[in-house]
Amino acid sequence: MAFWTYMLRCVDGHYYVGHTDDLDARIAGHQSGLIGGYTQKRRPVKLVWWQEFPSRAEALAAERQIKGWSRAKKQALIAGDWESISRLARSRSCR
Repeated sequence: MAFWTYMLRCVDGHYYVGHTDDLDARIAGHQSGLIGGYTQKRRPVKLVWWQEFPSRAEALAAERQIKGWSRAKKQALIAGDWESISRLARSRSCR
């Protein structure tokens, strides 16, 4: 069974990060408002990034890690800009 970590851009420009074992159903749930919480009042949402993992534990670990990232680092991830992700990680660790 596969699991995904995903990132949504909400209508207000904020990002939401989650994980699931059924990406299509989860995105549809966010989009329809069936999933309560953060995204329910920030629709429509757009799937801007996702990655598949072999286990729920790995997907959850990625979710937790990305949730702690700055907006700039999340945007670099969406763009696939690994150089910026690395630079932003170093600059944060120097504080």
